[in-house]
Amino acid sequence: MRIGELSERTGVSRRLLRYYEEQGLLESTRSLNGYRVYEERAPRVVLRIRALLDMGLTTRTIASVLPCVREGSEEPIDLEMCPDLLATIRREVAALDARIDELERNRDSLSRLVRV
Repeated sequence: MRIGELSERTGVSRRLLRYYEEQGLLESTRSLNGYRVYEERAPRVVLRIRALLDMGLTTRTIASVLPCVREGSEEPIDLEMCPDLLATIRREVAALDARIDELERNRDSLSRLVRV
């Protein structure tokens, strides 16, 4: 399928699809006229990328996670525990925890200002 069809099927803009390719998350080949051509599994890959982005992962981290996704699963994200995957996920959870702590401190500081 071409990029327009992939965009329509996934609801993801052509620009973002090209970005995912640049980041090594999505693959295409080129037709004789230079158009991008995607495999039939591409919509599933894009939905996985979107799900991982929604979890707060960066595209760099997603590139290391995607090879660990089980193909053929009905779940968008069904992971095999590839080497280093558990450590990657733990790092991401720790980073999110630190960010939550920071946001709570910021909220508390702002709340104190309006109570004065």
